[in-house]
Amino acid sequence: MQALDLLLNRVSVGRLLEPAPDAAQRELMFRAALRAPDHGQLRPWRFLTVEGEARTRLGELFAQALLAGNPEAKPEALDKARAMPLRAPLLVVAIARLGEHPKVPQEEQVLSAGCAAHGLLLAAQALGFGAIWRTGELTHNPRVRDGLGLSASERIVGFLYLGSFEGERRTPPALQPADFVSAWS
Repeated sequence: MQALDLLLNRVSVGRLLEPAPDAAQRELMFRAALRAPDHGQLRPWRFLTVEGEARTRLGELFAQALLAGNPEAKPEALDKARAMPLRAPLLVVAIARLGEHPKVPQEEQVLSAGCAAHGLLLAAQALGFGAIWRTGELTHNPRVRDGLGLSASERIVGFLYLGSFEGERRTPPALQPADFVSAWS
């Protein structure tokens, strides 16, 4: 796949099936992620992979986090939280590792980690896989962060769901640059 074609046609794919990328494909995807813009060469990112039975454990962590925040949570909401990680054969938790730096503010470090996550998504699509970047309140939940073993200086940038997809990839909507770009005068 040509780079410009990939960039112009990247889409999120929400329905993901087996197989997930294999070890060699993952290696390429993570190599692409590591090429993200990185002021100060801080490498302010890391990733956790979640697959197989670990997806069920992550779902239970999601349900417990929901219940801790809302003891009145309905069983359907807890079941939905438990099922979230089962929507793809592989999840990658993209994490920003934030540090104090005189020239690189933490906001910039989070952006760099986000670029790394985007690089991983692009690489997945280039390899023929589907992917979707999901966030939501669980990304900011302290119980989820603790359950995943994050330090106090780390933040979840997103949950990247990866796998194969059925049928044809959808065509992204046509957006016009003129609607988003203007000259400053």
